[in-house]
Amino acid sequence: MPDHNRPAFELTILGSSSATPTSTRNPTSQFLTISDRYMLIDCGEGTQMQLRRYKIKFQRIDHIFISHLHGDHYLGLPGLLASMHLLGRTKPLNLYAPPELQEILEVQHKHSETFLQFPIKFHALSFDKGRLLFEDERLRVDSIVLNHRIPCCGFLFREKEMPRKIKAEALKKYNIPLKNINGIKEGNDFKTGDGTVIPNAEITLDPPDPRSYAYCSDTIYDESLIEKLRGADLLYHEATFMNDMKERAKETYHSTASQAGTIAKRSKVKKLIIGHFSARYNDLDGLLSEARTVFKDTELALEGERFSP
Repeated sequence: MPDHNRPAFELTILGSSSATPTSTRNPTSQFLTISDRYMLIDCGEGTQMQLRRYKIKFQRIDHIFISHLHGDHYLGLPGLLASMHLLGRTKPLNLYAPPELQEILEVQHKHSETFLQFPIKFHALSFDKGRLLFEDERLRVDSIVLNHRIPCCGFLFREKEMPRKIKAEALKKYNIPLKNINGIKEGNDFKTGDGTVIPNAEITLDPPDPRSYAYCSDTIYDESLIEKLRGADLLYHEATFMNDMKERAKETYHSTASQAGTIAKRSKVKKLIIGHFSARYNDLDGLLSEARTVFKDTELALEGERFSP
């Protein structure tokens, strides 16, 4: 059960199809909210319609992460930016993407004579190693280099550890001055007026464990990911094919459902979400069963589904 006293950490699936959409599945896109940070991960065709469908206010989005430049992961972006503009956005938007996307957008805007009324802060991805992309007092986001046919990154979203919480009864019992509060939250003991030292553990509660989400968009089966993903609360890993098409997966630099399960199992993650399904599969039960044979706690990235650690 979710802890309603904790800041929100929720993933919404907007699209889960691979190269081509189907009548029931849109190309890849996900919406992630962590502690009032609103983020979009990939932006396939139709993403803005999916945001509306699931009643997500897309003007809240301040960070967009684009994993790579295959069309099913970014072709919805020009339309989304245009809608943000037409609806009056003025606040900056952070875009983390392959460097070539900046040129693509500039050409698009040049020839359509589009002049956005909000600045885009472009953060170019690197593909030699994982790098820190964003950090504030609550959240850290790192890139994860994936092994795909063109340069591609995944993303690791990690909460920072919250301060310790002072017990209400301790505040009254020891009459703790305001000036001592921050130090106690950081782990300091408290010394009373008569010099008695009250251990921190006696007057505070342990903070909840930080939560994490790892997103692996398009990648061949790659064991080098295991350490990078280790212990994640949620892992999204592509599962384009079933194992009877293992060779096709290898040729196209994709993964099978059982391979996604293997990465999850060996990484010791808590929950696996599989997606990026080939359009050849109308029924996804076979993909789910195959992944669960290897890693039991697996779910499908069905559109509209929401996941929380």
